[in-house]
Amino acid sequence: MTYPEHVRAIMTLGLPLIGGHIAQTAIGVTDTVMLGWYGVEALAAVTLGSTFYFVLFIFGSGFAWAVMPMVASFHAEEDETSLRRATRMGLWLSTGFAMLALPVMVWSEPVLRALGQSEMLAANAGAYLRVAGFAILPALLVMVIKSYLAALERTQVVLWITVFSAVVNGVANYAFIFGNWGAPELGITGAAIATLSTNVCALIGIVAYAHFALPQHTLFQRLWRADWKMLAQVFRLGWPISLTGLSEVGLFAASAMMMGWLGTVPLAAHGIALQLASITFMVHMGLSNAATIRAGNAYGRHDPWHMQKGALVVLVLSLSVAAITVVLFLLFPDLLISLFIQKEEVERDAILTIGAGLLAMAALFQLLDGAQVIALGLLRGIQDTRVPMICAALSYWIVGVPCSYIFGFVLGFDGIGVWMGLVIGLGLAGVLLSLRFWRYRLPELKASGA
Repeated sequence: MTYPEHVRAIMTLGLPLIGGHIAQTAIGVTDTVMLGWYGVEALAAVTLGSTFYFVLFIFGSGFAWAVMPMVASFHAEEDETSLRRATRMGLWLSTGFAMLALPVMVWSEPVLRALGQSEMLAANAGAYLRVAGFAILPALLVMVIKSYLAALERTQVVLWITVFSAVVNGVANYAFIFGNWGAPELGITGAAIATLSTNVCALIGIVAYAHFALPQHTLFQRLWRADWKMLAQVFRLGWPISLTGLSEVGLFAASAMMMGWLGTVPLAAHGIALQLASITFMVHMGLSNAATIRAGNAYGRHDPWHMQKGALVVLVLSLSVAAITVVLFLLFPDLLISLFIQKEEVERDAILTIGAGLLAMAALFQLLDGAQVIALGLLRGIQDTRVPMICAALSYWIVGVPCSYIFGFVLGFDGIGVWMGLVIGLGLAGVLLSLRFWRYRLPELKASGA
């Protein structure tokens, strides 16, 4: 394939994935906007609670991510039996993790207090998680089936299911947070009900599609039957992905905890800035998923030269998006942040001031974050997950989190300092993961003819 052909193929595959990730992020943005309208205290509490939830969700999502390169490779080999087996065992492992994670969220309030959060913040975040925590099971199952469908290059349905979920979430939030359309005004608990409802609806929709659109795979027949050999394969590939994701999201969770130490207003500003950065990151994530699928296909066909061309194209696309984002964050911070705050909000000016500084830091890590997630997607495509896990742990926890604390509290830069740690951690991860793929694994695959 020529480079223009690679661009067309990646965009055909990647645009629906990007749209799906943005729609998924829109769910969080809707929560942030509506809770910001409801009150700063509610916004801060759900920022904390959703961060706690997201840490556990990402920790459990490794088995869903493992399904994507496995199904892509099996699909390239025309092995329908193995791709079915891998998806089923991904569902098994995700269900097991959800059952273990649920009690941690139901009884999260004392954990949050032990992590230094105030009584009010911990109580409100705990109230959110006692309901929203039940969403982790349908959310993880949806993620497994999305990975299965994306690997089969059925990315359009992944997009539309996620858009449907975002609409359900917006309607449910509007009803239950504010008490509209005859619903009770539940505030934080209303946001949690919306989160649970959204994920249940998404699960029903995506299971129905997989069952009726791909009957030849008989994905849900005899689902209760154990397949220990394939379960072990998915587990071996998935647990390093889980720990890699935990390392990265843990860096952001630690930053949220530190912002909580600074007070409600800095935490609210952090939540808004993070949502804006997340929207742009989803473009890189969609490109990374496309890289995983196409690298997985090339890996299954033993064609590293095709893989190299596609990898170069997806990297250039990611860097181009990052450059545009940097300009937007630096030139229009107040406009972007003001979308999340009511004009009459007492703390509006303080949130705008803090948030603008945080967006400047977010602009710094756009290029770095894009490079690391693209390299990570390529490495997952060739089923290389253990060394990337070590790179992530080193970058985010040995370097990133300590730097956040040192710059934020020891050197007294407050929120800006906390986000400096994010920049340093993401930058190091980008360098290490890129070196792993471009300087080590790709030449190795070429030399072996694999």
